Amino acid sequence: MLTRAAATMVVLKGIPSVLSPELLYALAKMGHGDEIVLADANFPASSICACGPKEIRADGLGIPQLLEAILKLLPLDTYVPCAAAVMDLVDSDKLRGLAVPVWGTYNSLLIAAGSQTSLETVERFAFYERAKKAYAVVATGETALYGNLILKKGVIPAYELE
Repeated sequence: MLTRAAATMVVLKGIPSVLSPELLYALAKMGHGDEIVLADANFPASSICACGPKEIRADGLGIPQLLEAILKLLPLDTYVPCAAAVMDLVDSDKLRGLAVPVWGTYNSLLIAAGSQTSLETVERFAFYERAKKAYAVVATGETALYGNLILKKGVIPAYELE
C-alpha cells in the first residue's frame, strides 16, 4: 500500500523529488514573463489565490529546498533587471534592524543557478498585488520571516532544447 507521500512523489530521472506533479505542470505551462510566488507559511496564499492564481500546496517544505529544485528546471527572465523579488521589510522592522538571512540563501542559490541579477525588494502591499497577478502561488512551510519570493520565467533558446 502506498502512503500519500509516496503516491504523489515524482519518479522521473533528473526531476527533484520535492517537485510535485502539480508544481511541475504549473512550471511547464508558464510562459515567458509569467511569475510564480514561493510563499512562506504566513503568506495569505488562499486569499491571494481567490483572485486568480493557482494555489499549489507544498506544506512542510522550505523555500530554499524548493528554490534549488525549481532552478534546475525553470529559466529565469534575462530581459528584466531583476528576475526574482522578495517582500521588503515594513518600516518598523527596518527601524529595529531586522535581519533576513534567508535572502542571502536565495541570492546564493540564484547565483549558483547562473542568475546575473540581484533580488528586487517590493513593498509589502505591492507584493500582494503582484502575487494576485502571478500564474501560481506555492504555499510552503517556510518559517523565515520575509521568506516570500517571486520568480519570473524566462525563455529557453532553441539550441538548448535539442
